[in-house]
Formats: sequence, C-alpha cells, structure tokens
Amino acid sequence: MTSLAKVERVRPREASQVDDLVTVTVQTPTGAFAFPCENGEALLHAGLRSGVSLPYECATGTCGSCRGRLMTGEVDIGWEESPALAKLKREKGDILLCQTKAKSDCLVRVAAKIEQASLESAPRKLKGTIFDSRKLTHDVVEFSVKLSRPMTFEAGQFVLISTPSVTGARAYSMVNYDAETERIVFLVKRKSGGGFCDWLFSEMIDGAEIDVYGPLGRATFDTSEDKDLIIIAGGSGIAGMMAILERATRSNYFKSHLGHVFFGVPTLQDGFYLDELAKYVDKAQGGLNVTLALSNEPPPQACHPNYEGIQLASGFVHTAMASSMAGRYQNALGYLAGPPPMVDAALRVLISEGQLSPQAIRYDKFG
Repeated sequence: MTSLAKVERVRPREASQVDDLVTVTVQTPTGAFAFPCENGEALLHAGLRSGVSLPYECATGTCGSCRGRLMTGEVDIGWEESPALAKLKREKGDILLCQTKAKSDCLVRVAAKIEQASLESAPRKLKGTIFDSRKLTHDVVEFSVKLSRPMTFEAGQFVLISTPSVTGARAYSMVNYDAETERIVFLVKRKSGGGFCDWLFSEMIDGAEIDVYGPLGRATFDTSEDKDLIIIAGGSGIAGMMAILERATRSNYFKSHLGHVFFGVPTLQDGFYLDELAKYVDKAQGGLNVTLALSNEPPPQACHPNYEGIQLASGFVHTAMASSMAGRYQNALGYLAGPPPMVDAALRVLISEGQLSPQAIRYDKFG
C-alpha cells in the first residue's frame, strides 16, 4: 500500500457538523485526498463537492466509471440492483462511488488520476419546483425547474434529479444555457418500465418539488474552442446539444466556424425542437447544417417539408453522419449523446473514418 504521508485535506469540517460527518480518504496514482462526507451522502457527491475530481460518467449506477475499492471502513453499498454493480468484484471490495455511502471513516482506492479542482465549479444540492411541463411528441416531455438558488453551468452539462415519488436519481442534461440562472429546462423520452418516466407522464407534475444535484459532466463546449463542431444526437440526447447550440449561436461562433448537427429519430413525426434548430440555422447564415435522420421510414424529400433549412436523411444517425461528413472532419470537435449503441457506433465512425483523436470527442451515454 502506498504511503499516506501526503494527504490533501479539503474543506475542513465546521464545528457544528462534526457529529454528522466522517472522513473519506481516496488513494490514487496522483496522491491521496481526504474529504468530509455527510451522513447518507454518496462518496462521489462528497468528493466532488470538496473539489476532488473523482471519475464518473452517468453518476447513476449504470456505467461503472466511478469504480473504487474499499480498503478500510464501513459503508452502505446503496442500490443493490445497480446495473454496474453486477460487473464489479464485490468480494474484493469493489464499490460504486455514486451509490456508496460511508458509515465510518474509510479508505478507498481509485485507479484514475485525481486532481484538486476549483470549488467554484463544484456541484451542490439544490431544491427545485417543476413548472411549464409540455409534451413535444407522444413520448417526449419537456419541463422547467425553478431552483432554490441560481446555478452556474457549462453548455453540455447535466444534473441528477430525484423525487420522493421514485426510488433513485436520474441524470438529465440542461436544454437551455445561461451563465447563471434559476430556471433550467429538461427533456425526457418515455422509456418502457422507467419509473421516473412513468411518473412524469402519468402525473400532473407542475408544482412538484424535486431535489437537484449538479452541475455534472465534462462533455462541454466553450467559445474559446477554435474548431468546427460535429454534433450527433439520438432522441432525447439532443437536450444537451441544444445548450451547446444556444451558446455557440449567442457568441456568433458559426460566423468563423462550421457546425454540423445530425439528429436521429424514428420517423418524421417524431422530430421535435425543429423550430429552434431552424432558427439556429438562419442565424448562422451558412455556418450551420442540420440533418434529421429517420431510422424507421424513408424521407419524403431532401429537406423537411416545413423547414427548408433542415435536411432529411434515411437510416441511423451515425450512418447519415458518415455519409455527409466524408472528407470533412478536419479541425473538428465531436459531441455525441444518446443510447449506448448509437454513441458507440458514432464513436467508431469519428475515430476510424474521421481520424479524430479521443481528446476531440466528448460524449454522454444514456443507459
């Protein structure tokens, strides 16, 4: 075991909170970090709140990116049915940081390289109230949340939402973008057997109070990027991409760079946010192209019948992207969001055909 002589301690406890906190020490290839953890708080949340850049992707127990190994201490493993938990070597002490809660001081090994990040961008817990919910299609709902305090986030980030009505938290990307705002907008596609989806679609949710934790996610866009954008989204994966397009449009990014959006839906009738996408195309004045890919039916014509600026393509979204982008990947950043099979297929195209480096690709998978 590596020596713990050099342990970085962050955010000291307040005297009034001592009885409610335990200390978690995370041992990594870049050193050891110790931080306080509240009673009932996930290890991942406690570390991120203290500015420790613990690894994660979905933060909901699905992907397994936040894997660690408990060396000493007592913990509550959390969600026993977590899909990622089944992949771990639990007999050796493997845990998911996003689900596990410390019951005593503990030591955890994490294989990833960890850094001490700025506390200004650290995620936090907020209260929220749902309002302005509306169905965009038969199986897609949009809703806004009024936050108890303003939130600052980057375009492309997400938060965890939880409600007493449903067990567990769900990760959703912000559709809107503002430097600091008390209103955030989300998009949810109904999934068979999804508890949160069933709650959203079957209940009058306006006025419902929820818990919000964030912002989270590193698949973000900043106007300092000096590259063209390739945006690929399947279904509700368009949510975070709308925030990226909003920020890029406000900063006139497409006056000096090109943007290529590929949005996959089953049929023409399943398309949504087309008004907004068409407006982005108009404002870009030739700098932005949008293609709606239809996987379950052939397009009736080359362009959308109601939106001249939106092109139509047949097939899965990654095949539409590959066909359209042949020979045009130079100096580009790739942004992907959607179901894992879609993201994996698009990743293969960007890497094998586009020759994009891993550093030039940012993605979110929705399990």
